[in-house]
Amino acid sequence: MTVSISEFIKEPKIAYFSMEIGVRSDMPTYSGGLGVLAGDTIKSAADLNLPVVAVTILTKKGYFKQDLDIYGRQTELPDEWDPNNFMTPLKERVSVFIEEREVYIGAWLYVVESMRGQRVPILFLDTDLPENAPEDRGITHHLYGGDQAYRLKQEIVLGIGGTRMLDELGFEIKKYHMNEGHSALLTLELLKRYKRDIEEVWDERLVWDKERVRGLCVFTTHTPVAAGHDKFPYDLVQRTMCEIIPIDIVKDLAGHEHLNMTMLALNLSNYINGVAKKHGEVSKGMFPGYEIHAITNGVHSFTWTCDSMKRLYDKYLPGWANEPEIFVRVGRIPDDELWEAHMEAKRHLIDYVNRETQAGMNYDTLTIGFARRATAYKRADLLFTDIERLSYIGEGRLQIIYAGKAHPRDESGKQLIQHIFEIKEKLKDKIKIAYLKNYNMELALKLVSGVDVWLNTPLRPLEASGTSGMKAAHNGVPNFSVLDGWWIEGWIEGYTGWAIGPSPDVPADPARDADDLYYKLETAIIPTFYNDKHTWLRIMQNAIGKNAYYFNSHRMMRRYVTEAYIR
Repeated sequence: MTVSISEFIKEPKIAYFSMEIGVRSDMPTYSGGLGVLAGDTIKSAADLNLPVVAVTILTKKGYFKQDLDIYGRQTELPDEWDPNNFMTPLKERVSVFIEEREVYIGAWLYVVESMRGQRVPILFLDTDLPENAPEDRGITHHLYGGDQAYRLKQEIVLGIGGTRMLDELGFEIKKYHMNEGHSALLTLELLKRYKRDIEEVWDERLVWDKERVRGLCVFTTHTPVAAGHDKFPYDLVQRTMCEIIPIDIVKDLAGHEHLNMTMLALNLSNYINGVAKKHGEVSKGMFPGYEIHAITNGVHSFTWTCDSMKRLYDKYLPGWANEPEIFVRVGRIPDDELWEAHMEAKRHLIDYVNRETQAGMNYDTLTIGFARRATAYKRADLLFTDIERLSYIGEGRLQIIYAGKAHPRDESGKQLIQHIFEIKEKLKDKIKIAYLKNYNMELALKLVSGVDVWLNTPLRPLEASGTSGMKAAHNGVPNFSVLDGWWIEGWIEGYTGWAIGPSPDVPADPARDADDLYYKLETAIIPTFYNDKHTWLRIMQNAIGKNAYYFNSHRMMRRYVTEAYIR
């Protein structure tokens, strides 16, 4: 199919900027939840025929492929791919100055098309061009790779270069939506673009039209974790980035100690939001004085529903993919057909696990899934706080499937994976445990649809939203989770799933969380699964009719339109 950029510039657009956008597994342009959420956002924008153009980085060498040895030691391998197989290179070029060199930026056009034919363009920015110096050609190679200087260069390309590319291609932009702070330098480019004449204002500081830029910008913050908020020393900034606007103005907007990308976005956005109600509250505490709203995340229903459940929904809930609110009618689906659709997904997963790991799992055992980025606050090993108690509760009645990558520089995350491997060996004669390597979108769909219960154990309040549990709910898989992020809103005890630990307002206590986890497993989850299939099926139905019904990206995007974009 021949694609031309000209078809997309006929009307004003919302420009959606994200460092990573995950639209398919064989395009490794994402590392995890942020990128997959961005991909779901664009897919829903296409389904809803919204005037959106997305801007991101190409990352030809991907994030990384994960290999794990028999001890769980992670090795990172290149994840190279050829964009020619998926997208169209554009002839237009823009440039930015990095370390006093002119760096040229090209773009590749990828088009997300809905089932009804509506299309949204994604621009993948690329510095791997023959006109660039060798050190600059690699700026867009590795997602979240390199040191601080490399990260800053990427953010210059994304924010400043992306804004210039939109202009060069002829887009008229109504709003600039920054998905996390990585693209916040676009605000400086806009300040430069809308600079007033000194004779108009007679004050050097008033030439920078901050109110006009604020009116154009929307900012979504995604994490309460400090490491998720990029900060760059000003000596690095001055060495790396040419002066877009005077440095004293930048310091007023982004902080005097260092360039804080989150503060820059906060100070130059008219609408700011967190990604769950609780995260909105936490963000207000982190950034007092700012009006911070909350739009709870969602997932793209069609993408995150497995084939057997799609067939079931098509039969009993026609139109569900474009109107996920139809999930409220899930009671139309006969119990035996719901169970068989789930078991088809489960057999598919268990066969894959046994083929990959020789774990010897079976179809009839209660199967718990846990797949998140391997990092300390996600607490993947909370389940193993007391392995004797776990063995007593779960021997012969429980099997557990893990997946998740640790960031290459996250040593504690890597040790967490190794710890799970150690426990796997200790419990192998009592509870079967598997750890699947190279977690990606394709594997995620197998997991969220094929397990019986989705486990999530973050340390409160560090889970901004989380979306893996929403994907599980789309496949009738109930959640068993700490009350943080989206689950505070989706949880009805024993009805849509189960909570781990006390209410969100009580201080976190790992020992109490572990005790509650074991108690619920022993007294509620395992007995219901094995002895009360009628109630279990009701909980599966409620996961679909109460959670998938609401926690989808169509609902999320409608709220962005009415609350953030039309202001």
